[in-house]
Amino acid sequence: MQLTINSLSKTYANGVRALSDVSLTIPHGLFGLLGPNGAGKSSLMRTIATLQEADSGSIFLDGLDVLRQKTELRQMLGYLPQEFGVYPKITAERLLDHIAQLKGVGNPAERKALVGYLLESVNLAQDRKKHLGTFSGGMKQRFGIAQALIGNPKLLIVDEPTAGLDPAERNRFYNLLSQLGEQTIVLLSTHIVEDVSTLCANFAIISQGKVLYAGEPDKAVRQMEGTIFTKAISRQDLSGYLNKMSVISTQLKSGRLHIRVREERAPGDGFVSAAPNLEDVYFSHIVNENAMIAT
Repeated sequence: MQLTINSLSKTYANGVRALSDVSLTIPHGLFGLLGPNGAGKSSLMRTIATLQEADSGSIFLDGLDVLRQKTELRQMLGYLPQEFGVYPKITAERLLDHIAQLKGVGNPAERKALVGYLLESVNLAQDRKKHLGTFSGGMKQRFGIAQALIGNPKLLIVDEPTAGLDPAERNRFYNLLSQLGEQTIVLLSTHIVEDVSTLCANFAIISQGKVLYAGEPDKAVRQMEGTIFTKAISRQDLSGYLNKMSVISTQLKSGRLHIRVREERAPGDGFVSAAPNLEDVYFSHIVNENAMIAT
C-alpha cells in the first residue's frame, strides 16, 4: 500500500499559503513529516484526512482518489490530531465503546472484545475503569491511538503525538508507533527531530508549505559527512560568523556558545570536525529556506 500526493496546494481565505505544490510518495511503514510550527504539516494532515479541501493537486491511497472518494477514505483512516478532547468524567472503556459504536461496530459482544483488545494493545487495560480526566498526557495519547485504530485502518495519521510528553511516556509511545508501523502506513507529523530519527525509515522536511527534502534519514546524514564543523565562541562574535559562514545551529553549553557550521572544506580558525546527525540535515534545510526568503 502507498500514499501518493501530487502537486497539492492550499491557500486560506486570509491569504496564507499553507501548502505549495507538495508532492510526496509515502510507502508502507512509518513516514515522518518534519518541520517547524506553522510549516504546513497540520494543513497537509487535515487535507489527507478529508477535513479540508485542497485548491489543486491529487492524493491517492493506492487506487483510491482521496479528494473525491472521501467516505471510502474515512472508512480506512485512523486519525489522531494534535489536540483532541475527551470527556473527563467518563472511563476509558466506556468512551472507547461509544466511539466504536459511532464507527459502526454494532454487536455488543464484538464491541466488548474490540475495546478490550485495543486497551491491551496500548497498555491501558489496567486503567480501563479510570476516568479520562485523571489520565496523564501520555495515557491520553495512547487512548487517542486506541480510538484511531478502530476499524483496522490502512492509513494512520498522528499529528505531533509526542509534544509535551516526559521521556518515559515518549519511549512507550515510540514502541507503540513502531509496532503499528509494521501493519499499516503511519504518517507522523512532528517538529521533534528525535521522533523521526528514532522511528522513521523515510521522512520529509517541510517549511513555508513546501517540501524541502524527502528521503531516508540515514542516507541524508551520510550525505553530510565531512561537512559539519563546530567551535565554542563568545556570544558577541556570533554575528560575525553568521555573516561569513553557513551556521546551521547554536547551543549554549556550560555558559559557552557552541556553533555548528556546514562547509565543504575545513574552515580552520579553531573549528573541529563533527559527526553529522539528523538535526544538522534539518537545520541546514530550514536555514537555507529562511535565507532564500530573506533575499
